Amino acid sequence: MINRELINPHSIVVVGGSNKTSKPGGNCIRNLLNGKYAGKLCAVNAKETEVQGLPCYHNVSDIPQTELAIISIPAVACLETVKILVQEKGVKAIIMFTAGFGESTVEGGQIEHKILEICNSAGVSLIGPNCIGLLNCNHHSLFTLPIPDMSPRGVDMISSSGGTALFIMETSIRMGLLFNSVWSVGNAAQISVEDVLEYMDENFNAERDSLIKLLYIESIKNPDKLLEHTTSLIRKGCRIAAIKSGTSESGSRAATSHTGAMANPDLAVEALFRKAGIVRCYSREELATVGAIFTLKELKGKNLAIVTHAGGPAVLLTDSLSKGNMEIPKLSDTALADELKAKLLPGSSVSNPIDILGTGGPEHLATAIDYCENRFENIDGIAVIFGSPGLTRVYEAYEVLADKMKTCKKPIFPILPSVSTAWDETDFFVKKGYVNFSDEAVLAEGLIKVLKTPHPLANNLELKGVDIPKVRRIIDSISESGYIKPAELQDLFHAASIPTVEEIASADWNEISTFAEKVKYPVVAKAVGPVHKSDAGGVVLNIRSEKHLQFEFLRLMQIPETTAVLVQPMLKGIELFAGAKYEERFGHIVLCGLGGIFVEIFHDVASGLAPLATEEALSMVRSLKGYKVFRGARGQNGIDEMLFVKIIVQLSALLRFADEIKELDINPLLATEDGIIAVDARVRIEK
Repeated sequence: MINRELINPHSIVVVGGSNKTSKPGGNCIRNLLNGKYAGKLCAVNAKETEVQGLPCYHNVSDIPQTELAIISIPAVACLETVKILVQEKGVKAIIMFTAGFGESTVEGGQIEHKILEICNSAGVSLIGPNCIGLLNCNHHSLFTLPIPDMSPRGVDMISSSGGTALFIMETSIRMGLLFNSVWSVGNAAQISVEDVLEYMDENFNAERDSLIKLLYIESIKNPDKLLEHTTSLIRKGCRIAAIKSGTSESGSRAATSHTGAMANPDLAVEALFRKAGIVRCYSREELATVGAIFTLKELKGKNLAIVTHAGGPAVLLTDSLSKGNMEIPKLSDTALADELKAKLLPGSSVSNPIDILGTGGPEHLATAIDYCENRFENIDGIAVIFGSPGLTRVYEAYEVLADKMKTCKKPIFPILPSVSTAWDETDFFVKKGYVNFSDEAVLAEGLIKVLKTPHPLANNLELKGVDIPKVRRIIDSISESGYIKPAELQDLFHAASIPTVEEIASADWNEISTFAEKVKYPVVAKAVGPVHKSDAGGVVLNIRSEKHLQFEFLRLMQIPETTAVLVQPMLKGIELFAGAKYEERFGHIVLCGLGGIFVEIFHDVASGLAPLATEEALSMVRSLKGYKVFRGARGQNGIDEMLFVKIIVQLSALLRFADEIKELDINPLLATEDGIIAVDARVRIEK
């Protein structure tokens, strides 16, 4: 419930305003005055008649009609104050700094709920409680410092935590980021991170609004809402990066499958961000860095040129970029490179990194950038490392760099590391409206994240090959919760066109023997019943004779919890993995990766939210560290990549119509010369 009175109020009262700027109410008034708030402004303070030159009232009952109230008084007085403000003074928006509500005690939570009811019934916007406030180009209603430079094209930041918002601002200001707004939602009694995104999406104007959103999220209350509006904003031209904290808890719920053990809430967040196209960050520095990258022209390829006057940082940058599969293409051994080298100082290198030497000046910097921009066609972006050796000032070089950043079509990433020796020059550069990455490795990590984050893909439900009515009939016919029987599992996968190996599960030796003769030896035998068959000695490979099979059949039937023995032909191929787990509020998380024991040892899995489109599933597969194995490594044959993707998509479509499935595990999916086939699978349902 975000209204005009919150965004652009014509009048503001600070309840708890003070002459002491060491107090939240006092510092907020100072910020409003320094920000040149244009509307009517007053304060409420029982002990003062004037606050920082503003009219001050002893009681909220005495104030004139006001649109926005900022509350900075003890929690015990807030409920009655809100009643008067809303019911008598026409207040339509409230920012509540005060803490001591639902985040502290049950009683505080009850008071918070009553305040929320008053606001909701009167159509009042409520930010907080327990927040640092709201900052935008209209009013600086924060009680903290510093206040960043503001611009309509600056960054929008939305944060669950006021303190974290403050520290992100500190980091961002140092890099040169400008801000359009800062939202600290605190307890989010009414307005959450998702609600702010909804407002920004529904009121978006590409000519007027910021195109960069930075998020710090402690709790995703409504994943569908977050997905809908971040996806929409990105498709409208915005770029979004986010930190989601509080994801380090272990697998959270008791899980009995490989998928269930791995599909923790963090993978749900990963899947949500992937589907939305949000760049995921893990630190304040990383978030600010990605935000700064967003302010520059978009890097549309992975080939970077490095222009430097110091060899060491260029090597560090090259190493960091290479780890993320970015390319630093060789430029030497060409007539064009020789031509550039002739225009630089003797001893300069043009192999890439292009080293103009420590004695290289602004004219050499300009020349190197011009060649990368206009002459070297295989360059997508330019990283410039230019500090001060402490011998001369570098104002002129930074003027050149600023001019090139404005006029070049390719993005230029400035790395100005001399934050002490050349502080004045760096500050001069940043105040011209440009960002600075003082550390080349942090920049590299940010660039890699941006390039690897897929754009939002069409969320079309692909149902080809999936017989939904049959899926529902099978699920509905199962009467009990738990792992479904092998025959039911076969039927379910057939309904989704997921290839399965021919098999039999029986406690009758004659049936087992007949089946083995039919499919031909060698075969595999597995105990049906134990949760982890391998750990219980319940899997036997490469059985080559009836005598051996009979021995293993009798042994397997003696394993506790075994109800039958499952027999399959012995197949060879690359072991893959696909699975899913139902996560409350998020829906089904679909996972894929290398199978067999590798899925547990390396935890190299990609996650996505069902349903998945082909492009999204393909991006999951290609994001895996083990992807080179799929392409064929060290003389080995690869796999049918698109068939693996197709199976993942069909699996996600099956899950879309079967919420009863809580865990699904196909391990391995075996990629053979003839295709990809499910060899071992478990499906747990809750009726």
